[in-house]
Amino acid sequence: MSRLRQLWVCYRLQLKVMMFSPFEGFLAVVFPLMFATAALLVYRVNNDPEAMLFAGIGAAAMGIFTSQTTSAAMLVQRERRAGTLELVVAAPTPFAYVLLPSTFAMATLGLYSVVAVILWDWWLFDLPLQVENWPGFVLSILMATFTIALFGFLLSVTVVRYRTAWALGSALEYPGWLLCGFVVPLSLLPGWALPLSWALAPTWGVAAMRASAAGESPWFELAVCLGVGLAYAVLAAWLGVRLIDSARRNATLALT
Repeated sequence: MSRLRQLWVCYRLQLKVMMFSPFEGFLAVVFPLMFATAALLVYRVNNDPEAMLFAGIGAAAMGIFTSQTTSAAMLVQRERRAGTLELVVAAPTPFAYVLLPSTFAMATLGLYSVVAVILWDWWLFDLPLQVENWPGFVLSILMATFTIALFGFLLSVTVVRYRTAWALGSALEYPGWLLCGFVVPLSLLPGWALPLSWALAPTWGVAAMRASAAGESPWFELAVCLGVGLAYAVLAAWLGVRLIDSARRNATLALT
């Protein structure tokens, strides 16, 4: 119970910080609408309703992914700049139990983008969302959010040793949109890029969203999405211990 309370407190506090942060608030509120507008303006040229719906669903998921890449990469860096990273690492609570609820808070804020983009598409482009399987669609959104949070957890752990972690997160944002098939079909990607796409949980999450919208079964995509996300969590937990131990041995944790 004490561990669950600690996770809840970290999650709630991080969510409050993000909601009242000017940068995080702008990123969460404005960016998803900008990205959705740009994507749908491109697709509207051909006047293809199916393509517009494809892009609209992908654009709704882009906001969740965007809420993780740059923010999760900067998570440890913010602690380092504030001079609290050493205290967090030295605390009895495992380092992973501090990062994990923080990335889930970021993903929770990213859920706003799904609703906002759907309403934005309907209001600006007259593109109502047509969903045949609403329970599967909602479950797919939640699964995509869950696994993207675990991807952010892995990213935040991986960059603990780097000064310019924010740059790595920003560099992953736009290639991730392509590799996950948010606005471009995976069939248009070169063959060597497909294994990279399959290794990204959001690829399967957005595929499940589209399958549910079309009235098809999303269960295979959901199962793969969950499996890949849990692999992220296991790898991040293992890396967290190894990287922190290495930083302690080499006295490189501060990296200011």
